[in-house]
Amino acid sequence: MMTDRELLDKAKEAWKYAYTPYSKFSVGAAILTKSGAVYTGCNVENSSFGLTCCAERVALFKAVSEGERDFLKLAVVGQENTSVLPCGACRQVLFEFAPDITIITLQNNRIKSYSLKELLPEGFELQGKRKKDKRIR
Repeated sequence: MMTDRELLDKAKEAWKYAYTPYSKFSVGAAILTKSGAVYTGCNVENSSFGLTCCAERVALFKAVSEGERDFLKLAVVGQENTSVLPCGACRQVLFEFAPDITIITLQNNRIKSYSLKELLPEGFELQGKRKKDKRIR
């Protein structure tokens, strides 16, 4: 099983590829699946700011596009190990797939851990029930 530090290192590696000409604030993310696979992402900005995609969603969408549906942890790092947590949009997208996921980040070079439900206590669920897509496993 991958350690939190190793997952954070994967997020740091992804951070290097961020495209941030507007904010100049790069973020990297790495999501760990129950199968042990890791998918990474970085933020990709756009001059139409609403079209920007956060690192967390890039990592999650890569995993989902490869058939993954069960997630354990998400590591998020900012430049120079700045503590970063998912924005509201990312929290809701994560909630769709993994309401019980753990979010880890670095704070003063120490690993800080949060549950998604701690960060998004009343996330929106379709008809109040969590539905799993069984097509791809």
